[in-house]
Amino acid sequence: MTPPARPARNGFTLVEVMIALMIFGMIAAAGVALLSFSIRAQGASAAALDDSAALNRLSAIMTADLAQAQDRPTRDQRGVLVPAFTGGAAQVPLLRLVRGGWSNPDDAPRAALQKVEYRLDAGAVERVAYPALDGAAALPAAVLVDRVRQARVRFRFGGAWSDTWQGQPRAALPQAMELIVVRDDGLSYRLLFLVGTGSVKPASDLVPNGG
Repeated sequence: MTPPARPARNGFTLVEVMIALMIFGMIAAAGVALLSFSIRAQGASAAALDDSAALNRLSAIMTADLAQAQDRPTRDQRGVLVPAFTGGAAQVPLLRLVRGGWSNPDDAPRAALQKVEYRLDAGAVERVAYPALDGAAALPAAVLVDRVRQARVRFRFGGAWSDTWQGQPRAALPQAMELIVVRDDGLSYRLLFLVGTGSVKPASDLVPNGG
């Protein structure tokens, strides 16, 4: 007499279940690591693009301002006469000038010239504009580039460079200006501008100088 057949037992052993859980855990850990890396890479790329956009914005705005520079002295709020173009690395503001071409779409009763300043304040390069050329208080500053450790300017006239410009006896305006921007990460960028040409084309593109 043959014994009755045992019913088939379907399922997994405990060892098989543990091995499957271990493999699933490894795959999940790899997926989390890959996702975390992708998020960090995306954040770094966004920060780099923002930095590049800020530097390009600084270059474009300063190019337009310097190209439209005018020989028109102004007076501050105390009535003190100020040269049309002044600047220097150790000065506050870093750069002051009067520019033409100030658009007036609303036909407001004002001059077509505008006094602007560039300052390095709290690690940021700011542009400050004035509503009038003489005796007016400054408008709120516009931050162009942040995380700036140092900003230096030089001015070129007659084939020579100078660290300061205070309306030299030979000319009220320099022929060109150099700006060095050193970021908090140690990278420095050199920008060259033509002054008073009326053209908004920069003398050179943005040039990273390295650490």
